[in-house]
Order: sequence, then structure tokens, then C-alpha cells
Amino acid sequence: MNILIELFIVFFKLGAFTIGGGIAMLPLLQNTLINEKKWFTKEEFMDIVAVCQSLPGVVAINMATYVGYKKKGLIGSIVSTFGVTIPSFTMILIIAKFITSLGDNRVVMGAMAGLRAAALGMVVVALIQLMPAAIKNKWALLAATAAFVLIAVLRVNTAYVILLFAVLGITVTFAGSRKIAKEKTEVGEGGESE
Repeated sequence: MNILIELFIVFFKLGAFTIGGGIAMLPLLQNTLINEKKWFTKEEFMDIVAVCQSLPGVVAINMATYVGYKKKGLIGSIVSTFGVTIPSFTMILIIAKFITSLGDNRVVMGAMAGLRAAALGMVVVALIQLMPAAIKNKWALLAATAAFVLIAVLRVNTAYVILLFAVLGITVTFAGSRKIAKEKTEVGEGGESE
């Protein structure tokens, strides 16, 4: 099958069947992109999630655009983004037409409550499935815990937390690189003196 058609179908399905936004889409994306299509590894997928989550805008659209670009360049990003937005755009048009008459309908309210619960369940599944790929060492566990405390307990703006941990990640990476380079230099000097 043509990769552009595959991209459109994958993201159209995700847009049509994901309730609760981009985070709720993660289990479906993970299953589709890693297990079914084998387009990415778990580590690559985690990198994509991290990049798309830290960018402004809707995560689902960021993911579609990024994945489409990785698979087929600019045209792939356009096709994927178009695919993921068509279902929600169509539903918004339909809902906007009937929302005033359905606003207090008990059936609609019950359906919305069920959809919210399902979306939360999907987020929990994504968390459980992606945790092993994201938390690989003490630094990652400490960072995840600190980010949770900053956002959930101290109510720090999420954008500031993302920026903080991006800077900390760069700092830790460079510090680790310098340490490794220094150790190699010391080993090299020690080896020459023997």
C-alpha cells in the first residue's frame, strides 16, 4: 500500500476513535506505529512523544505532522495532519449544529461521563505502557517525580516545567559527556605511561 494512503488511514482512524485528546491517543498510536506498522522503536516513539508534547498546539496534530514528516517528508506531514483533523472537524460541525438542543439531555450527559472515564483509562494505559521506555535510570525517575510534584502539587505552569527539564536534560547530558571524555583522557594518559 502507498505510504501516503497508509499515513492518512492510520491518522484518520486515530482521529475518529480517540476520545480525550492526544494523550489518550498514545496507547493506540503506540500499538499502531510500533507493533503493527513497525515504523518506530519504543525509544523513538518516546522521543516523538516528548517532542510533540513540548511543542505548542494540539498533541494529536503535532504527532500526525511529525510522524508524517518522518515517513514521507512535507507531503506526508500534510496528509497525516489532514487525516487526523477531518474526523474531529466533522464532529464539531455536527455538534455545533445540535448542541443547544442537546445541552441538558440526560442521555448526552451520560455518554459524556462515560467518554471522560474511557479517556482517563486510556491515559493510564499509556502511562503504564510507556513508563519502562521513559524511566530507564534514577535521573529519569527523579525528573518524572519532580515534574509531577511541580505540576500536580505546586501548580507550576506546565510550560515552565517542560522548559526546566529540557534545560536540566541538556545540562546532565553535557556533564555526562564531559565526565566520559575526561575518563577517556585519563585512561589514555595512564596507558601511555605504562
